[in-house]
Amino acid sequence: MTEEERRKILSEDYGDIILDNRSDSRRFEERFPDAVFHVMNDAFAILHIPANQINSRTIVEFGYSAIPKLFGLTSEISLEASGVEQLRTIPALNLRGEGVLIGIVDTGIDYTNPAFLKSDGTSKIVSIWDQTIDIGQGFSREYEFESYFGTEYLQEQINQALVSENPLDIVPSIDEVGHGTMMAGIAAGTPNESFDFFGVAPDAELVIVKLRQAKEYLKEFFSIPPNVQCFQENFIMWGIEYCALVGRYLNRPVVICLGLGTSQGGHDGRLAVSVLSNLIAEIPNIGFVVSAGNEGNRGRHYRGIIDPITGYNTVELNVGEGETGFSMEIWGDSPGIFSIDIQSPSGEYIPRVAPSLTVQRDISFIFERTVISMDYFTVEAETGDQLILLRFKNISPGVWRFNVYGQGELSNSIHIWLPMGDFITTDTYFIQPDIYTTIVSPGNAYAVTTVTAYNPVNNNLYVNSSRGYSRALYVKPSLAAPGVDYIAPGLGGEFIYYTGTGVAAAHTAGVVALVFEWSSVRGNLPGMDNVAMKSFLIRGARRSPNISYPNRDWGYGILDVFNTFDFLRSNIGGF
Repeated sequence: MTEEERRKILSEDYGDIILDNRSDSRRFEERFPDAVFHVMNDAFAILHIPANQINSRTIVEFGYSAIPKLFGLTSEISLEASGVEQLRTIPALNLRGEGVLIGIVDTGIDYTNPAFLKSDGTSKIVSIWDQTIDIGQGFSREYEFESYFGTEYLQEQINQALVSENPLDIVPSIDEVGHGTMMAGIAAGTPNESFDFFGVAPDAELVIVKLRQAKEYLKEFFSIPPNVQCFQENFIMWGIEYCALVGRYLNRPVVICLGLGTSQGGHDGRLAVSVLSNLIAEIPNIGFVVSAGNEGNRGRHYRGIIDPITGYNTVELNVGEGETGFSMEIWGDSPGIFSIDIQSPSGEYIPRVAPSLTVQRDISFIFERTVISMDYFTVEAETGDQLILLRFKNISPGVWRFNVYGQGELSNSIHIWLPMGDFITTDTYFIQPDIYTTIVSPGNAYAVTTVTAYNPVNNNLYVNSSRGYSRALYVKPSLAAPGVDYIAPGLGGEFIYYTGTGVAAAHTAGVVALVFEWSSVRGNLPGMDNVAMKSFLIRGARRSPNISYPNRDWGYGILDVFNTFDFLRSNIGGF
């Protein structure tokens, strides 16, 4: 690859298209002569084309699934709640994650924080891949793919930085946000009894990926507010691939942990990042833990049935003051065919836009400054379902009404999702929302362990936790773990209370590392993949006698690794 091709990959002037590398994906190089074709693995490749050529017609040509989705962070008490402390009282176990890697794909890490130092003062971070630092260094090791962007810092360099008067002169990677530092600390932080902090797997080591922020053209396309943490799908996929390859290179089990997600896509486990997650999660000695999201109580999902007698379903959306723009996805279940009309807060009416194989239309209003870009995808490439994508610019506050029409004699159902997290304001929501089917991706992927959050003080589910199931009816979430008022390391050596399902995912990743120490490092049950690991944890989950499991709130119950090993002792015999 030439330096010019490498520049295009990183340039804000070039956009990214996710392609299925198992098909004839290189045919698009002829369509875009200035493109750069970038192979990720056997399943996926990335095509980089001029950003000014990405528009509604491009989406039709490649399919909505090829446009990288945008991801946000999913975090805003105790180890005893998950049985970790009980486990350590058993001399034959005393698991602390030794020999296991935990991969954190997030905002980076404050590597100087004492939470990430061993007792001899050296770092427990085996490597940092900082996608934001591009000095042409690439990867220091020979992996199975070449790094075309970012810089890798190995443990030796990090240790040199730690004893330097100016650590950032040697390893200039920093976490400006603190979210990645928090995730890594919860999963594998060194105990600090002064702050009553204890990492779940303190003897595990860390693989860190600091993600690049999403490109501006993509944020503008989906109307993401400025200064919001926002990451795009293909860079996350590279981070996942990196963590898996480091584990394979070092011949050690690795637990990949994601504390981020997206409400874009069909919530059925078919996004590109979800497909990759499934492939990675089925590799032996790899665990894969993701957060469920914090969208359950925010009013950003609508579920409706279109009765064939009335022929339509009315959806009311409240748009808050100060909202400038956002996207909204209407997914109609196959084999239905759907169309919509629109009424603005001032009463201006846009008549029903008839369905067609593809519809691309920009709608302007006389009495509003709002512009709506409407795209119909009668057969969305990955799912076969119909997608109506609406992108609002300069949207007027107030109540918007949409009539969603169906065709045929069957009762047709629809799901509508708004963006997640800080991508919209809290004052924008559906008047009659549905709290279920709000798990963010890749938490809808079947093979990963999807974790929701609860408060171990009162055993209540975190109020904003996303609920399942997936739209494909996979049981999601998988488990619940502590995620409310959880103390963890922040920036500048501080310890801060965090809340959210990202916290619960980090906690669970530490627990999975303990199990891998027992199964793989100690040789009791080598070769487990995440599907087997998930079943292992489900067997030991605590369940209330008054609740039926699995369910859309708690999944299979509350994480309890002590119960898991107690189940093995009782049913298999010994450890």
